[in-house]
Amino acid sequence: MKIITSIDLGSNSLRVLRFCCDTKQIHGEFEKTVGTADGLIEAGIISDDAQKRIILAIKESIEKLNYDPKQAFAVTTQAMRIAKNNSEVLLKIKENTGVQFKIIDPHKEAELTLLAVNYAIKREQIKSDSFMLLDIGGGSTELILVSKNETFTHSFPFGIVTLTQSKNYNNDFLSFKNYILKYLENSKFDIKKAIFLSTAGTPTTICAVNLGMNYQTYDKNKVNGKSVYLKDVIRLQNEFKNMSNDDLESKVGSGRIAYINTGVEIFKLFFEVLEKEYSIVFDDGLREGVAIDSCSRK
Repeated sequence: MKIITSIDLGSNSLRVLRFCCDTKQIHGEFEKTVGTADGLIEAGIISDDAQKRIILAIKESIEKLNYDPKQAFAVTTQAMRIAKNNSEVLLKIKENTGVQFKIIDPHKEAELTLLAVNYAIKREQIKSDSFMLLDIGGGSTELILVSKNETFTHSFPFGIVTLTQSKNYNNDFLSFKNYILKYLENSKFDIKKAIFLSTAGTPTTICAVNLGMNYQTYDKNKVNGKSVYLKDVIRLQNEFKNMSNDDLESKVGSGRIAYINTGVEIFKLFFEVLEKEYSIVFDDGLREGVAIDSCSRK
């Protein structure tokens, strides 16, 4: 069996996957909140504390999944794209863990995420000639519009971490909304006929909690292909606001407490601008896309 390791270092999380190219089965996975983008907007760099968290998390994943870090297919996204010290940070990570990350551009990120979701759509037997895929990240948000003949991808430079840490949150959120509306107006894409798909931490967390799970009992197999309605998103947001930090942590995880409200606001915003009542949620994302792509190239 040909088993490979794919790694996605995002603006908030590190996600690792062990994947069999022959059987398309998962042989192990790891996820850890590392806060890559913490303080990035203000300082312009990946902090020393974030670097330590990333390195420790990678070492933990190596121990847990027993993979060769030098053979891993590792990518990183928005936080590393904009950090002034990205070269220095990635060299330090390589020297301390053996993992060599590649910074990918927004178009490549969207392409690989779409590859994973297309695979997931077939797996879950969801039929549609036209769909919109929302990927809410920590440093950016990707929207992919797919029809029979065309695919459009766009990366918005707003994410749950960067918006949360913004000193002008309300103004930036309004700018984000106007940016999306302008893009959709110019895209000429038929939104009404397309189904709304979503991936990444916020949609999957909302879906899991709505299904009665919490952070410890999260099961992606129960989340994949399930629908989340806007009314449920609004209800859960109100519940989250009234929870103690301990209760909220048990629901969404300690690394997401500070960002869950912003994530929900972004999710709600896309329901609004896309004029949809529900979204079909997938756990599959960039790391799965990297794995599938790497298998095809090997």
